[in-house]
Amino acid sequence: MIRNRMPRYEILGPEAMATLDLGWRRIVSEMGVQFASPWAVDMLREAGQEVDGETVRFDPDWILAQVAKAPREFDMRARNPKHDVHLGGDAMVFAGVYGPPFVRRGEVRRDATYEDFRNFCKLAQSYDALDSVGGVVCEPNDLSLDSRHLDMAYAQATLTDKMFMGNVVTAENARDVIRMAEIVHGGRAAIEERPALISLINCNSPLRWDDRMLDSLREYALAAQPVICTPFLLMGAMSPVTIPASLAQQIAEALTGIALVQTIRPGAPVVFGSFLSNIDMQSGSPQFGTPESGIGLLATGQIARHFGLPFRGGGGLNSAHTADFQAGFQTLMTMMPTMLAGTNFVLHAAGWLEGGLVAGYEKFVLDVEVLESLIHQFTPVEFGEDELAFDAHVEAGHGGHFLGTAHTMQHFRDCFYRPWVSTAESFDRWTRNGSKQADVRALDHVDKRLDAYVQPEMDPQVLAELDEFVAMRKTELDG
Repeated sequence: MIRNRMPRYEILGPEAMATLDLGWRRIVSEMGVQFASPWAVDMLREAGQEVDGETVRFDPDWILAQVAKAPREFDMRARNPKHDVHLGGDAMVFAGVYGPPFVRRGEVRRDATYEDFRNFCKLAQSYDALDSVGGVVCEPNDLSLDSRHLDMAYAQATLTDKMFMGNVVTAENARDVIRMAEIVHGGRAAIEERPALISLINCNSPLRWDDRMLDSLREYALAAQPVICTPFLLMGAMSPVTIPASLAQQIAEALTGIALVQTIRPGAPVVFGSFLSNIDMQSGSPQFGTPESGIGLLATGQIARHFGLPFRGGGGLNSAHTADFQAGFQTLMTMMPTMLAGTNFVLHAAGWLEGGLVAGYEKFVLDVEVLESLIHQFTPVEFGEDELAFDAHVEAGHGGHFLGTAHTMQHFRDCFYRPWVSTAESFDRWTRNGSKQADVRALDHVDKRLDAYVQPEMDPQVLAELDEFVAMRKTELDG
């Protein structure tokens, strides 16, 4: 976790904010939003909202009153207290890619396996820039669909001592992961006091919350574990092609989900989520790292702050098939506005390829270097007597150089950020070392990191209880 104390880059003026306010209010009150779980519809009806089948039409002021109950900032616990994080304010928390069914390593693109999932857990543990491996960093397709959520949570809890994400496929899966977090952190009261899980609840845009997402949302809200209410908007497909229309829809969807959380458990932590990009209007394919997605990020950060909510968005998004120029360029096109917007929780900060279909090994490492560089860039410069280095000027003199001055010798080890994949070696040296391009060097680094990985210790009694629970649930689920 870092503290981004740089000024926020806010692009919406008072007139734009007023227009968006009118837009989302009209959507929720005139069109309404669908909720595919009967319990959610009943709860919103009892709260005084207008119900027609699955469609709920809202009083916008009621929504705002509910949203105001959510905390502006909150803390989250990790197994190792030094990895505890804060969400909201100027804090930024970074997690890996989420959801790919495939992985890429070098030239090979294939189905992801549990071994891949474990490897990404190990990599996330080894980089200080990452606060979490995330959630479904890749889909372990070689495991039972009914019980793989147990294996993923077990790997996250044992191979890392950082915070991890809950499973949202079903309410039953959510309850299982909550129980595992209770075991790891000392009981239900402990995680309700300071949450241990954060979960991604996507709206089935446009304007529909489906039953699986809602049922998982309820389990986490009841346990006081934060959920990220995220509209999934690709402009031209799941929202109109204009940025203002998409932002108004995003507000309507996110706030209705957040209002429901506060109806379930007032004061439960929640995050205003954003996943906003566009499609290619010629092919219909999703596009990432676009100027429009960057504008959407900057605007959404400002909108979330307006409502007093922590904000999730951005990451290293791209549409590239390999870790090439396109991947790097589009990743930075998304990560820079992620930093400028002061995004509080950043999913997909490492490993995203091919529009999120692929978790890339070398891309994971390259993204961490990009992230480290941006963290360095967004750390305010200190101005003091030592930084002015007047004695170094005196020592070097007119027309001299600073390579051997006492000030340089004192600071040369840590005065600049040192990349470990990028290279500035001469052409001759680069050629002698095999003429390796960045993706190949990154893959070499993956192997070194995995070879050097050391599993963090866990209390033997906690591990035994975790093993017993996972074994019992697997027997029940898989027969």
